Amino acid sequence: MSANYRKKYFLKDCIAEALIELLQIKPIDKISIDEIVQKAGIGRATYYRNFQSKQAVLTYTLVRHWETNAEQRNLAERNSFDIHNALAFFEINYMIKDLLSLIYSQNQQHTLQEAFYTIMVPTGTENKTVRYRESFYSSGLYGLLDQWIKFGFQDTPQEMAQTLVDIIEKSI
Repeated sequence: MSANYRKKYFLKDCIAEALIELLQIKPIDKISIDEIVQKAGIGRATYYRNFQSKQAVLTYTLVRHWETNAEQRNLAERNSFDIHNALAFFEINYMIKDLLSLIYSQNQQHTLQEAFYTIMVPTGTENKTVRYRESFYSSGLYGLLDQWIKFGFQDTPQEMAQTLVDIIEKSI
């Protein structure tokens, strides 16, 4: 990994951490870019070089968490649906439940959906069947995750994975 690559992610992570800290004390629409860059210890140009909006920072944060956790777990299939990864999917999201709850408390659910589609729906393929399939599964997974968050993570990751399996088995 090159030094520029590490620096780029370091700066993005600093911006993301600053925004998350600020979200814990005030609404997103009351947070200025100046506050974010001051807390992150960077300049405005660095912020705008990396992000177009605060929502883009949230989307980045989610994608980064999911990719890092999937990599640490050595998931065989990270960017498309795999029933064998269902438990890991729910465990990863349970690990970041505070972040997900914070995003929902700020009415920023659309950033979760955008991050989800960034991960799950392939953009480099012209194969319509693959894109339809992954879009279908990602919509279903997003729906389960959305409801799980809204129910306050009452079910365990194991129960959520079993719910997914039951839904798929009943629809076949």
